[in-house]
Amino acid sequence: MTSGFRAIPPVNRILEEDAIVQLIEAHSRDAVLDLIRQNLEEIRAAVSEGADPPDLPSLVFEIEHQASKRWRAWPERVINATGVILHTNLGRAPLSDDSIQAMHRAASGYSDLEMDLETGKRGSRQSHISQLMSQVTGAEAAMVVNNNASAIMLALATFAVGKEVVVSRGEAVEIGGGFRIPDVLRQSGATLVEVGTTNRTYARDFDAAITENTGAILSVHASNFKVIGFTNAPTLEELVEVGHRRGVPVLHDLGSGCLLDTVPYGLAPEPMPQQSVSAGVELGFFSGDKLLGGPQAGIIIGKKEAVARVSSHPLARAVRIDKMSMAALAATVLHYIRNEATSKIPIWRMISATEEELRRKSESWASFAQNGVSVASRSAIGGGSLPGETLPTWVTRIPSLQPGEAEKMAQRLRDNNPPIVARIEDDAVILDPRTVLPGDEGDLREALNNIAQPNAAS
Repeated sequence: MTSGFRAIPPVNRILEEDAIVQLIEAHSRDAVLDLIRQNLEEIRAAVSEGADPPDLPSLVFEIEHQASKRWRAWPERVINATGVILHTNLGRAPLSDDSIQAMHRAASGYSDLEMDLETGKRGSRQSHISQLMSQVTGAEAAMVVNNNASAIMLALATFAVGKEVVVSRGEAVEIGGGFRIPDVLRQSGATLVEVGTTNRTYARDFDAAITENTGAILSVHASNFKVIGFTNAPTLEELVEVGHRRGVPVLHDLGSGCLLDTVPYGLAPEPMPQQSVSAGVELGFFSGDKLLGGPQAGIIIGKKEAVARVSSHPLARAVRIDKMSMAALAATVLHYIRNEATSKIPIWRMISATEEELRRKSESWASFAQNGVSVASRSAIGGGSLPGETLPTWVTRIPSLQPGEAEKMAQRLRDNNPPIVARIEDDAVILDPRTVLPGDEGDLREALNNIAQPNAAS
């Protein structure tokens, strides 16, 4: 045991290694020294259990590896070849060039974020985006917070603290990441009142549930699942009629925030903010980084008085959006105003891509990989939007030469610089060109040429 401890390289010897010296130059002595000591503590613990200590080169290599992972630039750019357009694990919607430039403008210097340049006095960071969002949705007013969960929480805290909120039993859902409507209501200080059944709810159920203590009716779009068969749900117009007659505001969580009609692209209808406004809801809420195609944000639209009440709530400051996201969102909304969303916003370019365009790309990519073939397949929307809906596509399929090889090839693609994320089907690597950005295609072809060849696995 004693000899094992004596074999552990001392700190001063490790610090003399060229690789460690370079790490110190790139980062700092304190940071590297802390990493060394952490490794040595783990080694001593292992030796006390009977393990042999690593030699000096092995230890230095491990420290280098940990440093490269711990102190790398993050998040790292990756190439999305999965065919899932709004891939939550990969950051959902990529931004347009204009949105990226707007973020850079906001971050690289000072801006008029909260100043009225005409008067020289303090302004509101919400005023400009409110005008733009009202223009594209038809709402009387709008405001933006950091995400959609915050938007809902803020509205409930404004209208329903200590009161009841009526929700269809089939809409008391978990949206993702443990985000559950009943929990949100509880945290906001409201009490959930479920009406109807999981599959069938009527406007009369809401009407019957309203009491003197009802704060709001909440309608929640089931954005990440479908209930089919023997179903019924009241229309927004029906809920608004009940709400207006009984003096109760109707709040609508749309989820994705789709400003374009999805039907012309062969997809099912998706609730649109414009429709919520037309139906007369008090407030509607949707995300910025889903089908809107912008940055993470929670957008609140609706009646002027209702938006003003929400804006003045103390919680509004706690959930406000940062200047870079606000700038990117404004640039994204301008694409809709200018009727250029399908040409400028990446996710809409992906959705509107033709099968012929995708087939040509998949055939080209297949020529770079051993046994690669171009085959028809389906792309998914993802991101909790349009559940079950897919788009026809063409993909490059690289079958395994032996069982399990697909997993190894997928790992080599993820180890590439930049990492390439594919999907695996039937022991084959699948690369879908629909979700690969134009600027990433060269890197992908180079990676295929280096990785997906007979000698690449060795």
